[in-house]
Amino acid sequence: MNYPFWNIPHLGSGWVIGIMAIFHVVISQFAVGGGLYLPMAERKALRMTDPALRSAWLKQLASHSKFFLILTGVFGTVTGVGIWFAIGLTHPEATSTLIHNFVFGWAMEWVFFILELTTVAVYYYTWNRIDEELHLKVGWCYAGFSAATLIIINGILAFMLTPGSTWLAVAGTGQEASKFWNAFFNPTYWPSLLMRVGVCTSLAGVWALITSSRMDGDKEPALKASMVKWSVKWLVPSFVATPFLLVWYLFMVPASQRALLTLGIDTINSGTFSTVTRMALIIVITSATIIGVAYFLAYRNPVDFNLSHALAVLLLAYIATGAGEYSREMLRKPYVIGNWMYSNGVRVPYAKRINTEGYLVHSNWVWSKDGAPTTSYSRGEAIFRGECGSCHTLDGYRPLRQLLSGRDQASIRNMIVMLHDYKDDSPYKKFMPPMVGTQHDVDDLVNYLNAQVNPAPTSGQKPILTAQK
Repeated sequence: MNYPFWNIPHLGSGWVIGIMAIFHVVISQFAVGGGLYLPMAERKALRMTDPALRSAWLKQLASHSKFFLILTGVFGTVTGVGIWFAIGLTHPEATSTLIHNFVFGWAMEWVFFILELTTVAVYYYTWNRIDEELHLKVGWCYAGFSAATLIIINGILAFMLTPGSTWLAVAGTGQEASKFWNAFFNPTYWPSLLMRVGVCTSLAGVWALITSSRMDGDKEPALKASMVKWSVKWLVPSFVATPFLLVWYLFMVPASQRALLTLGIDTINSGTFSTVTRMALIIVITSATIIGVAYFLAYRNPVDFNLSHALAVLLLAYIATGAGEYSREMLRKPYVIGNWMYSNGVRVPYAKRINTEGYLVHSNWVWSKDGAPTTSYSRGEAIFRGECGSCHTLDGYRPLRQLLSGRDQASIRNMIVMLHDYKDDSPYKKFMPPMVGTQHDVDDLVNYLNAQVNPAPTSGQKPILTAQK
């Protein structure tokens, strides 16, 4: 527990990341797919033989590029910074590992990101101001820079699920950076990258439908029909290739993580991570709905396709993308970095040492008086925050008061001891990290949780938490 705890009541700190991530991922992946959409659409327009349609396409693309610049350059950037702020507070240990191991990668990403922001601004502001062929080249430059950011970020995100045996062999020795490329091109890198490319192209079409749907079909039926149909076609590659890429991706995921899918089918209840399976079902349902709406309402009736239809497709895309990202996060359980760091920030090799020395022995973030924790309650609260708080709240998301409701102190102790022993037959081992610490730590956590689930009579007085060290 080397860092202070970021307490977000009811919602939980993890969902702060999740909410921002869902918005950011859809926009950032649009930045990649849309960066390819614009120069390809511009090239298509420049090759048109009908001067009127050619001019109309270029005018519409200029309008779409303004929308693209504002959405990706402003909202994408702001949510990206917000995610960095949130993960640094929620998972400081994991964030530290990613920063130290991928310093070179982050440096490359930021260079490409600056180039990306620069070229998209140049692309928009030079419409009809520079030679058409030169303007198209600027668009291709942006497409290349945005693709480079995806290539780099994908390696770091895939690493968190499958860091690979080569990197794990040196983890904790101070030589991790020497295995940078092994960690970067980890087992799930390529299937993950290709799936993200597919999502990017689909989102390019989805967001293009937003601007295309706002065109007046009565005044410009040919333009709207051609733009809407062109945008719908961008959905096809992802939906055709994704099932095959998903099989490849799951094949590269460790068997222990794949087991979480079947766990969801076998045990649908609030006490397990059955959401992995539920999210998979949501992805299938929403994706099928997107195909139906895009084909019947957009491709077959492009002139009548309106903004409400496009917003419905966008909402479905948000749901599908959010479910996909959530499933990817859940597949990492019980780790935040596969086989190296548990989801509560405890490093796997350090668990035995903590069981001997105690969880709070080296912590500066404990409610105390004169340098020593005053009560078992205050120690238990600190242990709860450090070991449980990254995934659970008391009354909101995954609420422990509700999950432990009806248990007496002995029953709560049995569950904590089961988590502490962490035996192979434990029903929690597949998706929860072990409870680490000494027997004293177990007692303190049990006392704290029992006080939350079975509070003392109102005449009693809650232990007073004194100054924080």
